[in-house]
Amino acid sequence: MPLDPFPTEILTTEEMARADRLTIESGLPGKELMKNAAAALVSVVTRMLQTSSGRRVLVLCGPGNNGGDGYVAARLLRQARMKLRVGALTPPSNLRGDALAAAAAWDGAVEPAEACLLANADIVIDALFGTGLARDIEGKAADLIRRLNQYRRESGVRVVAVDIPSGIDGSSGAVRGVAVEADATVTFFRLKNGHLLLPGRLHCGELTCAHIGIRSAVLGEIKPQTFVNAPGLWRNLLPLPRVDGHKYSRGHAVVVSGGFSFTGAARLAAQAALRTGAGLVTLASPRDAMAANAPALTSVMLREAEGAEGLAALLSDARKNVVALGPGLGVGEATRRLVETALEPAPEPDAKRAIVLDADALTSFAGELETLRRLIAKAPGAVVLTPHAGEFARLFGDAANDGPSKLDHARNAARLSGAIVLFKGPDTVVASPDGRASILAAASPWLATAGSGDTLTGMIAGLLAQGMEPFAAASCGAWMHARAATLFGPGLIADDIAATLPAVWRELVGCLEAVL
Repeated sequence: MPLDPFPTEILTTEEMARADRLTIESGLPGKELMKNAAAALVSVVTRMLQTSSGRRVLVLCGPGNNGGDGYVAARLLRQARMKLRVGALTPPSNLRGDALAAAAAWDGAVEPAEACLLANADIVIDALFGTGLARDIEGKAADLIRRLNQYRRESGVRVVAVDIPSGIDGSSGAVRGVAVEADATVTFFRLKNGHLLLPGRLHCGELTCAHIGIRSAVLGEIKPQTFVNAPGLWRNLLPLPRVDGHKYSRGHAVVVSGGFSFTGAARLAAQAALRTGAGLVTLASPRDAMAANAPALTSVMLREAEGAEGLAALLSDARKNVVALGPGLGVGEATRRLVETALEPAPEPDAKRAIVLDADALTSFAGELETLRRLIAKAPGAVVLTPHAGEFARLFGDAANDGPSKLDHARNAARLSGAIVLFKGPDTVVASPDGRASILAAASPWLATAGSGDTLTGMIAGLLAQGMEPFAAASCGAWMHARAATLFGPGLIADDIAATLPAVWRELVGCLEAVL
């Protein structure tokens, strides 16, 4: 898969409807958009059929424009000498507008969709409901979808969804009662939230985003705030070394270690910060952990920092411009004091210091979001929180759960905390207090291993140390983290993530040579 498989912007269903409307108002008829959408769908279906000897296509059409796309696709496929059957949830004469015209142009038979024999198809096109679905699917439509899913699982017949698998909410990714399980989905102009948010992503199969004549200029009026987390979003902001640079110009990150028996997590974070490009990384270690940390470190520096007072002394050096803490620290008052110290204003008025809080640093403030928010408000730089689902629930409780999706929850959390929130998971969302958000497009199942999150903490710290814009740094860190796991593949352990980062960098910049 290319590093940028999709256009950068993601639209809600309302924003996509507006893009359609603006395009039609500019002079491109809706029937042309429908024709172009059907042609893109036919291209994908034809390619899939070329991998087998199958030629039998069943198109299931719904009551709206999604169904209209299906009727046009049926006509084009028959012209390509495929054997077509069309099943409709509602009589074609009940359609309206462009969908009615598309159905009228189909001169073949139309069967009641609920009575269609699925066994006579090599591929099924799901053109039942699109991204504008506003209620749960029930009745005969739900029965049809359940029957289609069961037949697909038992027979291996492939299913291609038009725009989004029927039953998936385009804005939240939620299943509205029941949803089609597709092998491929062809959407148009831009992805919608539901294509990348779970569980919607799991229903989509291979995603194609097709150009159908809507000009990108409409985005200037729509002003989308959600983006695909891939290099196209942040590549121009990547911190690259310069010929006239040196290690001090690439930033100095501090990672705080836990006690003697809990040092591994911080070392993973520190190593990742260095591999991500920080010029220097210091591991701040309590006295009892020095003996455990020292033999395990080479490129990472080690300094004794006993408790909050020791950390404050270390951070009095304004050149240390990032501090990451949480992994392996333990939950309780001692960790709270370390967080308070990290969030204290810098000793020099103009000095900036970014902070990454993860794991125990978050859980130590469980149920005390307002306390953490007040600390963040006076922080000397950007603050990034990196909770997984359990940590998110403990810190934010129900306060951030206004809205149906993970994207809504992450945005609410960013607004409530005043921090950039990276809500981890296979559909990782990064949200900024200013409303911007990114959704990871390509996760890796191999990241489900101990220490993976600690490594991500260090990677974000390493990018921040080099001065990368904070929202971009959090998004980039999440992408590089997933990409390293994908490149390494089976057998991955957390140590392998940082070790694979040079390969990720080579993909991103072509080489690791310094550039002017």
